[in-house]
Amino acid sequence: MSQPRPTRRAVLAAAAGAALAPACAGSAPVARPRVAAIDWAMLETALALGADVVAGAELILYRRLVVEPTVPGDVADLGLRGSLNFEALLRAAPDLILSAPWYGRLEGNLGRIAPVLSLRIDQRGRPPYAAAIEATRVVAARTGLVGEAERVIAETEAALAAAAQRLAPRRGERLFVISVGDPRHFRAFGPDSMHGAVLDRLGLASAWAGNTCYFAQAPVDITALARDPGAGIVIVGPPPPDAARALPRSALWNALPAVRENRVHVLEPVNPFGALPAAARFARLLAEALA
Repeated sequence: MSQPRPTRRAVLAAAAGAALAPACAGSAPVARPRVAAIDWAMLETALALGADVVAGAELILYRRLVVEPTVPGDVADLGLRGSLNFEALLRAAPDLILSAPWYGRLEGNLGRIAPVLSLRIDQRGRPPYAAAIEATRVVAARTGLVGEAERVIAETEAALAAAAQRLAPRRGERLFVISVGDPRHFRAFGPDSMHGAVLDRLGLASAWAGNTCYFAQAPVDITALARDPGAGIVIVGPPPPDAARALPRSALWNALPAVRENRVHVLEPVNPFGALPAAARFARLLAEALA
């Protein structure tokens, strides 16, 4: 008895299956590179992307001053950013080291352990928010997480949009964004800082009209806060203990219009030199404080 001839559809299906079989048999999940981060902005970015972060610098201080994204407990601490524990870095066995130009003197030694990707967000003449977006995409490309970059960017945009909506009634309000150094001095964050960029995105304005070095100016005498009597004051990060004790008793501080009129807001810490996660955190904390 003759066998029935196979249909054209069956022949095509069999051919497609044969062509795909070798690829399926030989395919395996691609391992993500193990990442170590020296710079905190790069650490923020890698964690937000979901990269396989195995080591980072100054993690105790990061957890206190940067806060988010959260660093998993199994990430190795490499010690001080400017004086790394290279033995700990060797043990972590990274495939990629994320750094910044500030640590250029370390790159020769770092490069003996793994390839180094050095990126900078804060620099003259370049908006930090746009630079942070670019850095997110570059890190994502190097860690095989290209799609995750667009997720992080979209989430940051959504966080800023939500904060702007909450602050719509205060649109145009001027704010000094500062961190307190001691009872007489502060560091000012100008329009060219990430904090300043976020203010602009929220429809607010930086009251600091003095010079800044891409991101901040320090130290500044506290009397400079009287230059714009109508501006509020936003202190990023609680003041040091000595300043926190002295400011309420300071005649200069209490003479400031913003202090007299209860227009001073203290935020939890935010990395002033951070990337997109820092921008989203600052926007959220500011909206909570003002709204």
